[in-house]
Amino acid sequence: MIHPQAIVDPSARIAEDVEVGPWTLIGPDVEIGAGTRIASHVVIKGPTRIGEGNQIFQFATIGEDCQDKKYAGEPTRLEIGDHNVIREGCTIHRGTVQDEGITRIGSHNLLMAYAHVAHDCVMGNNIILANNAALAGHVHVGDHAILGGFTAVHQFCRIGAHVMCGAGTVVLKDIPAYVMATGNSARPHGINLEGLRRRGFDAEALGALRRAYKIIYRKGLTVDQALQELNLMAQDHPAVQLLIESLETSTRGIIR
Repeated sequence: MIHPQAIVDPSARIAEDVEVGPWTLIGPDVEIGAGTRIASHVVIKGPTRIGEGNQIFQFATIGEDCQDKKYAGEPTRLEIGDHNVIREGCTIHRGTVQDEGITRIGSHNLLMAYAHVAHDCVMGNNIILANNAALAGHVHVGDHAILGGFTAVHQFCRIGAHVMCGAGTVVLKDIPAYVMATGNSARPHGINLEGLRRRGFDAEALGALRRAYKIIYRKGLTVDQALQELNLMAQDHPAVQLLIESLETSTRGIIR
């Protein structure tokens, strides 16, 4: 299943059914799980672990040294889960010792062409990064988030679960869960209702989240004051808890 014109380090641990195309380079300290398909002209450097059933398209670079000027060759890691699609020209870098030393990508994610995931990023599951979306270092992205084409996320920002960013959004602060955002810099534009409907949220949950959004963005409250009201609300509406958690864990402050 490995093309004779691929270059694979003998120490790489590759499942028997992994497909590797011509002119692909796989270095030492790389582990690739069953059912993964790797096209031609891909570069994978270690230490990197790639799970099962992933698709990696041509000219992607996986596990390269990061672009942080403080990086001094330390053996940091990249971990990628299962059933991800990584399209042409994507770049995913390993972590740094200034953080936990690991860049993490979950499962069932789609990284469209030329997306960039920098050092120490943490991505959950079922995320879409559209063409040329770029995550700077230490960015966290929650489950089911969608970042439109050419979205740029500043280092250390957190993007909550179920967030949707329009094309060309520049994210300089944290985006709470469920929120739609667009602009340079990003501004909130309500709850991602259509995305939540598609994921099975019922009318009661959607109504609660719309009211929660108004508490944060329409009542003139501080975040601490909004959290007091949201905590009361979450007792009857569990979906609000995810929004509370994204506010409580914000490190850069939320978009306003």
